Amino acid sequence: MTTDSTLTFIQPGHPLYAGELELRFRVLREPLGYTREQVAFPFEAQSLHLVAHEADTVLGCVLFNPEDAHGGRLFQMAVATHLQGQGLGARLVRALEDELRRRGFSQVHLHARAPAIPFYERLGYAVYGEPYSEVGIPHRNMRKSLGT
Repeated sequence: MTTDSTLTFIQPGHPLYAGELELRFRVLREPLGYTREQVAFPFEAQSLHLVAHEADTVLGCVLFNPEDAHGGRLFQMAVATHLQGQGLGARLVRALEDELRRRGFSQVHLHARAPAIPFYERLGYAVYGEPYSEVGIPHRNMRKSLGT
């Protein structure tokens, strides 16, 4: 199923955006007790949104918020629960990184939930700084140089 899904860059207002928000809510926010209204970030419109979908069903997503001409933050990485561990998340991150390189970005950082650290390490991200709590759960900062 994951190999057949289409990857598409979208923006708020795109027909797939509501599905992206719902996936982010179900996977990332609902388990922590947050409401649907607490899913969106203030910088959604300035961010790149990459979704994996089959027809109009969003199966995965990853976002990137540019912070300067060189890099920014990867955030809101989510894959439908029934597809986790099958490579879709890695496919999303690699496709996003390819697009970031194409646009001239050289650095990516992220706030990784503790259980996701090995996933990002397999993709070449390195932990830096001290552990901290975000949305009530343990996180670590991670970063990667995209090179060229």
